[in-house]
Amino acid sequence: MKREDKQKQAEALHAELERARTVILSGFEGITVAQDTELRRKVASTGGRYEVVKNTLVERAAKGTPVEAVAAKLRGTTSLAYTTTDPVALAKTLTAYAKENPKLVFKAGVVEGRVVALKDLEAIASLPAREALLAKVLFLLNSPAQRLAGAFSAVARNLAFVVQQGVKENKFKESAGN
Repeated sequence: MKREDKQKQAEALHAELERARTVILSGFEGITVAQDTELRRKVASTGGRYEVVKNTLVERAAKGTPVEAVAAKLRGTTSLAYTTTDPVALAKTLTAYAKENPKLVFKAGVVEGRVVALKDLEAIASLPAREALLAKVLFLLNSPAQRLAGAFSAVARNLAFVVQQGVKENKFKESAGN
């Protein structure tokens, strides 16, 4: 490959890494072409991308990005999975695939600008989907308001019940003027 082509490839990858919210570097030694194709399809279904890259290309492209810290330490075969959308979906897809195919080995990861360890990646993968998390937050925000409304309506309901009981038992006397 010509030097200019390598530079263009590094610049394109640099632009992708700057936009990426999640980048996961892994080793793929021993994975067949069919397994690699299946992994690419699964990652693409989450809105991410999966590429096999040279370590020197990743090092060059990562300069000035959050991935720079982990790109300098790469050895062996390296694949790069990244997404600009949902980090949890990508982490779930990769960890599920790694359980089925132990030849895929995680090297390093960067989520939302922070370097994460393998245990952190597994914790991210165990999170519920984005929509479920948003639903929980909305429930928690709405819950105090519901309780307050319930407390106010309970006071009015109890007052109405007491008045109704008083009327039934003739506890209220008519005033002389009425």
